[in-house]
Amino acid sequence: MAKALEGVRVLDFSRNYAGPLCTRILAEFGADVIKIEIPQGGDGLRNLSPQTEGLESYPFVILNRGKRSITLNLNSEEGRRICKQLVNISDVLVENFTPGVMENLGLGYEQLKKDNPGLLYVSISGFGHTGPYRTRVAYDTIIQAMGGMISVNGQPDSPPIKVGVGIADFLGGLFPVIAVLAALQYRSKTNKGQFIDISMQDCIWAITAIQFLGHYVTTGQEPPKLGNSQIEVTPFSIYPAKDGYIVIAIVTVGQWERLLRIMGREDLKNVPEYGTQLTRIKHAELMDSIVTEWTREKTVDEIIKQLQAEDLPCAPIPAFSQVANDPQLASRNMNVYVEQTISGKVRVPGSVFKMSETPGDPTQPAPFLGQHNAEVYSELLGYDQETIGKLQLEGVI
Repeated sequence: MAKALEGVRVLDFSRNYAGPLCTRILAEFGADVIKIEIPQGGDGLRNLSPQTEGLESYPFVILNRGKRSITLNLNSEEGRRICKQLVNISDVLVENFTPGVMENLGLGYEQLKKDNPGLLYVSISGFGHTGPYRTRVAYDTIIQAMGGMISVNGQPDSPPIKVGVGIADFLGGLFPVIAVLAALQYRSKTNKGQFIDISMQDCIWAITAIQFLGHYVTTGQEPPKLGNSQIEVTPFSIYPAKDGYIVIAIVTVGQWERLLRIMGREDLKNVPEYGTQLTRIKHAELMDSIVTEWTREKTVDEIIKQLQAEDLPCAPIPAFSQVANDPQLASRNMNVYVEQTISGKVRVPGSVFKMSETPGDPTQPAPFLGQHNAEVYSELLGYDQETIGKLQLEGVI
């Protein structure tokens, strides 16, 4: 199968979650991603739990599939010289150090573009390279807070609650992929590289503001924490049933009228205040109480059968174990196995990129530390085994 990014070489200096997700997606599309790690220990993600039976970090395997790993000591002069050689024959560089770290090593964009003007230099950080917070160290929950997400998350009377998954890290990995693809297209027409400055705070604010900025601007008030409800549509929430919970999501007028018929509440159909979302949202608590009164008297299965018969959006709340074995996900190959050199077969999520000509390939293994030193240094820089061995003894690689 053809690879959309075949022939694109990526130097990956990133660690942990955001940067490795970015480069893993590029690798899925066929880019040659060379993960550059410190000789002692490598990416800190290698040491996180849970671990496979072969004592490899599960998150590391998931986020670093399809890459080649080399070691290189950037604190040594020789290491930096070798790094510049690799940069000069690469298309993309990805790093997620605090701003200033790469510049202090002589490896910032302005320093490297002189010898490789077509370089796409991606820098992912908590707050970006400009502004008063630029030098702050940041991790996911910090960014969820500073991007406004925690302020609108949780129940109205709950203390601050973060989103369960590391959404700031992962958006900080997804947005730069889009930027790289756009920059590659631009370079194909102009031969110009560019600096791509991704702030994780920007990413969280950008999606949080879609739903909540309008409320703040138009009312001058803090957006409310709505729990499982939505700020713009109702009834649209998680409701209690006799034996569990169910998601019901009503958006259109037709859906609202069909729901009223199912609940035996057609007396509400011609009430002007409830006719459209624009007016109904002003009575969200009442709408939720009406739906709850109905759902409490039925089981989840009974509700789903009735709603699906009328083509109304709904879903149960499955446990993680149920989702991990969901037949819909299985039918779309969203659970696959990679053959790890150390751990053998490891189950990982499949590729979301179902494309007729250039689909994503999620089945390549993650490398062990320095696995491709000999391969990369000989193939790309022409080093012989004696030179590679000498660099290892000197602690350069």
